[in-house]
Amino acid sequence: MDAPHDLIEHSLALVAERLGDPAPPVYAALFAQSPDLAALFVGDPKGSVRGEMFHRALEALLDLAQDRPYAPGMLAAECINHAGLGVAPGRFLDLYRAMVQVFREALGPDWTPEIDAAWAQALARAAAAAAVPA
Repeated sequence: MDAPHDLIEHSLALVAERLGDPAPPVYAALFAQSPDLAALFVGDPKGSVRGEMFHRALEALLDLAQDRPYAPGMLAAECINHAGLGVAPGRFLDLYRAMVQVFREALGPDWTPEIDAAWAQALARAAAAAAVPA
């Protein structure tokens, strides 16, 4: 069986092949689920802030999947930073949930139970690090 980070990296490679840059569809899904969050990005018309956030979120998730020390502190700090922007702690992981939704749809039958379990484990670790419900 592959390690969780290998499964996540494999799924990301497949997603990139199928979607190109996955950030725009992920944010579209996030804003469809939570339209109020779109207002936080009114000053980001070209998507550069979203792209940076997306990249950092993926780095943190891969860090968690490898039991590395960076992500827990970063996610805890970002949860506090986002609370200052009006993002309730319980909604902090909405971006990750949108990722899973978009990636699962993009991969279809290639989104295996093993990939699903790897993502679920990483999201549970992210929730624990940020001290929010999964």
